[in-house]
Amino acid sequence: MSDIHIDDFYKDVALTFLRLYNSFPRKTILYTEDICGEDEPDEFGLHSERFTAGFSTMVWLGEQGYLKYDAPIKQEALDQAVLTERGFLLLSSRSALNFGDPVIGETKASDIPSSVMEQSKTNINQLRKAIKSQSSIMISQAVRYMLDAN
Repeated sequence: MSDIHIDDFYKDVALTFLRLYNSFPRKTILYTEDICGEDEPDEFGLHSERFTAGFSTMVWLGEQGYLKYDAPIKQEALDQAVLTERGFLLLSSRSALNFGDPVIGETKASDIPSSVMEQSKTNINQLRKAIKSQSSIMISQAVRYMLDAN
């Protein structure tokens, strides 16, 4: 039996990393709905458990030193969020994972420049491949590998 909330956690970590890496080194507002989807608060103004878990994942990554931010905006976002040095180096370092070589059109892997091949073996690119696959197994493997590496 799968723990769905843990699969959601891994996906939220992956999407948070991707969003912050794509804007690095600029600070950005990291919206919870961009990580775990839109949510309508109930009649008491409370968000769903899924939305709250997505927000909590972002805060947890900050507590663990992967990102920093100025302040939360309710449970809607983290203001002025950016990867820390630890987070950036983790994502840009070489990965032992290999979710496949890059394919550019009809080009064979052996014809791709070595710089492109090397870049494809970074943690961030393995994470991109995992997200693109939409496989919860690949996403969890990628995130566990990275969290264990630090």
